[in-house]
Amino acid sequence: MCFHSCLTEHLRTGFDLFMDSSQKQRWWPRLNRYALACALLASSNSILLGYDIGVMSGAVLFIRENLKISSVQEEILVGSLNVVSLIGSLASGKTSDWIGRRYTIVLAAATFLVGALLMGLAPSYPFLITGRVIAGVGVGYSLMIAPVYTAEVSPAAARGFLTSLPEVFINVGILLGYIFNYALSGLPSRINWRLMLGLAAVPAVGIACGVLAMPESPRWLIMKGRTEEAKKVLRRISETDGEAEMRLEEITNAAAENSPTGEWRGQGVWKELFFPSPPLRRILIAALGINFFMQASGNDAVVYYTPSVFKSAGIRSRRGLVGVTVIMGFVKTSFVLVSALFLDHYGRRPLLLLGSTGMAISLAGLGLGSKYLEHRAHKPSWAIALCVVAVCADVSFFSIGLGPITWVYSSEIFPLRLRAQGTSLAVSVNRLVSGAVSMSFLSISGKIGFGGMFFVLGGVMAVASVFFYFFLPETRGKSLEEMWGVFDRKEPEEEIVEKEMAAR
Repeated sequence: MCFHSCLTEHLRTGFDLFMDSSQKQRWWPRLNRYALACALLASSNSILLGYDIGVMSGAVLFIRENLKISSVQEEILVGSLNVVSLIGSLASGKTSDWIGRRYTIVLAAATFLVGALLMGLAPSYPFLITGRVIAGVGVGYSLMIAPVYTAEVSPAAARGFLTSLPEVFINVGILLGYIFNYALSGLPSRINWRLMLGLAAVPAVGIACGVLAMPESPRWLIMKGRTEEAKKVLRRISETDGEAEMRLEEITNAAAENSPTGEWRGQGVWKELFFPSPPLRRILIAALGINFFMQASGNDAVVYYTPSVFKSAGIRSRRGLVGVTVIMGFVKTSFVLVSALFLDHYGRRPLLLLGSTGMAISLAGLGLGSKYLEHRAHKPSWAIALCVVAVCADVSFFSIGLGPITWVYSSEIFPLRLRAQGTSLAVSVNRLVSGAVSMSFLSISGKIGFGGMFFVLGGVMAVASVFFYFFLPETRGKSLEEMWGVFDRKEPEEEIVEKEMAAR
């Protein structure tokens, strides 16, 4: 707890240097330290996926050499985790409604631990794939449950920041993966990749133990009829007893509408999701759409295959390839932190539109640079620099918009009764598209070139920007219990904003 207290104080002290007290109050909401600690612990589970993404981008170079695998086997190896995580994503909603949010996080970490150990000890390609499949199930659980738990313990004023922490930890994990790639790349190829993959077991153990100290989600407790336990948790994650009582009343009323008995275990939800009412249909379009475009952007594939992209651009040294990815990791992590800090001030829509538009432009620039280099025997340094800058810009804009906001938005817009399984459905789309892109990226690039592939991804992001503008309303400052009303409105978003401004 001391660490979390110090972190909060350092953040506030830093902002004091730049803004007066009235400005600070306007855009930096007061953070409850216990809620922050819960969010940090739950979100740390996401570091496992990030580490795998980062470390696999370098480890695959040595796996290819040591195990003599083909390009198709490489694509299967990289993409299998994302495809199999679909299983964990689909199962996580029902599981968390049944055993609770906290124990689902422990289950996710434990499953990933087994997979990491199998990958680290793998004597052959089939053994390696087996470990990756098991780790993928754990990743699927983790991606759904971390943002849902965090959203359910966060106050509305700081929910954007706290719920974006899973993406922050994913980026921290990616950066750590890059660093370990660089540090271990000098070892023999039969050893280094096994260490790179097996080291993921270390944080998995720490996370599973740490999460046991967290309280259960108060919203899940109320859905199970355990109101007194929920009241105790709410008092700890609220600033005052009055705020706790108000939040308890809101959640209790919402739960009473959704589940009149305490025996509810998620039954009937899938029927409601497949035959939705108009407001729920809008919620599903928004949640499924943002998760689809998050992975259709090709960000995971770009991160996984960055060494291959830079190699084709003219960077030949393996250590140099891994070194460039470390730089990209620092840039990506820095920008996701910036987005997290400003998300509750500027709102979801502005940052999301900025990020998707910036990605479209960056991918177009990367396509131009890559196309130029494809037709040149001599690789000019300016063109290589353009590709490096464009990749860094692409992942930076992703970290500003789609990266954190997808998890925030998906976990906050579903009503209480549907939240876990609705979010699991959205994350399943996320994982399915991620696997499809990762497992086809090299094959398609082999047909149309990396330049052509990046032009296609840039076009996808242009379409995504239009979709976000028309189908994703702003949710900043709304409690979870108010979200249904946001999507139940028949008026255009612009008219709603104008009326709210006039009312003020």
